Amino acid sequence: MTKVVNYISEAFEELKSNVSWPIWADVQRYTIIVAVFSIVLAVATWGVDELFAKSIAEFFNWLKP
Repeated sequence: MTKVVNYISEAFEELKSNVSWPIWADVQRYTIIVAVFSIVLAVATWGVDELFAKSIAEFFNWLKP
């Protein structure tokens, strides 16, 4: 158990001393950029899904006798 506690405390020390953290304004800007691109990608994926669904439905309607 002491190995786990030692590992966690060393990890926190590493995060405090050796990691260069971005400033808060950068974090906010990057978060907005990621959110916008996530929404754009979600809408694009939905659009392609709808297009394929309608295409397949039309194809099978065309095959009906």
